[in-house]
Amino acid sequence: MMEKNYKVISNSGLHARPATLLVHAAGGFEADIQLEYHGKSVNLKSIMGVMSLGIPEGSDIKITANGADAQKAITKIDEVLKKEGLAE
Repeated sequence: MMEKNYKVISNSGLHARPATLLVHAAGGFEADIQLEYHGKSVNLKSIMGVMSLGIPEGSDIKITANGADAQKAITKIDEVLKKEGLAE
């Protein structure tokens, strides 16, 4: 299992557009990928799950991936979060 912690730096948090980017990035992998915020964990491949968390700017989040391509999944999601200025 791979995991990585982030702080959301986007002014609008992880609203619809960023959530869509993350779900799209996660969808290309077989690994089970979870997004955790405030003790709640959702499937990062589910737009409704990600949106249900209502993650605002300044939040601490954790991404976990479990499966054969977990490392590649975490690397891709990390690239998206940083390239889009969503989290650090």
